[in-house]
Amino acid sequence: MTDMKYTRLGNSGLVVSRMSLGTMTFTHGSDWIPGVAKVDLQHAQQMVDLALDRGVNFFDSADGYSNGEAEDILGKALKGKRDQAVICTKLGFRQSDRITDAGLSRSHIIASVEGSLRRFGTEWIDLLVLHKTDFTTPLQETLSTLQNLIDAGKIRQIGVSNWPAWQLARAIQFQRDNGMQQFIAGQYLYNAVGRDIEVDVLKLGKEMGVGLMAWSPLAGGLLTGKYDPADLEKGEGRLTEGNFLQVSPEQATATLNALNAAAEEHSATTAQIAQAWILNKRRDHTVILGASKISQLESGIAAANISLSEAEMDSINAAAAPARRYPEWFDDMMTDEQFTKALS
Repeated sequence: MTDMKYTRLGNSGLVVSRMSLGTMTFTHGSDWIPGVAKVDLQHAQQMVDLALDRGVNFFDSADGYSNGEAEDILGKALKGKRDQAVICTKLGFRQSDRITDAGLSRSHIIASVEGSLRRFGTEWIDLLVLHKTDFTTPLQETLSTLQNLIDAGKIRQIGVSNWPAWQLARAIQFQRDNGMQQFIAGQYLYNAVGRDIEVDVLKLGKEMGVGLMAWSPLAGGLLTGKYDPADLEKGEGRLTEGNFLQVSPEQATATLNALNAAAEEHSATTAQIAQAWILNKRRDHTVILGASKISQLESGIAAANISLSEAEMDSINAAAAPARRYPEWFDDMMTDEQFTKALS
């Protein structure tokens, strides 16, 4: 028995570990993002075995990771252990120069799922996630195709990644109105400095049964403490090639100070506290661990058992809170005090 913690993913009966092993680093040698994809089959096997041994049953991949090589490696690493794993993979990004080889059309979804099944060497995908939006394909076509694949037993649950809240809400309502299986997972950029989704996506998820799979929980390495927030180009890692977070140096510094204080209190690393913060925010949150070394994976798995105090959470929460936008601030300002008092 392990100390790993689990949750039901969104509005479903799918039980997953709150830490998921991401496979973006797995490759057979493709030149796809060389600074990220650098874990070969041998080392991937060690990571998968360690993850399973520590109670991690949730594995995340995508057909676009190293041109499908990550899926192939994960399938090989799970050979003989398929029943122990919950496999999530994603589709939607362009796979070739052929005009139809991208998006969320019926033909591309079916072709992508068949390709993923073949690379994994499995008969089903536990969770299929739409990696991006596609506003050129009618939503009904995308959703009906997913339902057909569910009915055929090729996929069991579905989710989205990087979708705006309004589009996700529209899709779920269509699914409910038409007796379809609804999206139960949302894979989004979320960390202690990148918190845009708190404004709408997370609120929608709570109301409509969509669990979070947080990607980039360490903000591209910023929350490990290895970067100077005022000059990211001096570091070594993804952020030296471009600050996709667009976070101010002041907020980054304040967040790191709060994380460091909690890390000292728990005899943990800054990175572990950053990961634990996401899990402590809400019970249905899961974190995707992207590792290129066994030590990074071990550290991330251990973070699942860190319980932060209310004061520690408040301190981290205050450091980089997203700006309040209209009509959010208007709703709060115009709250009916008489109703609030009477119904509290």
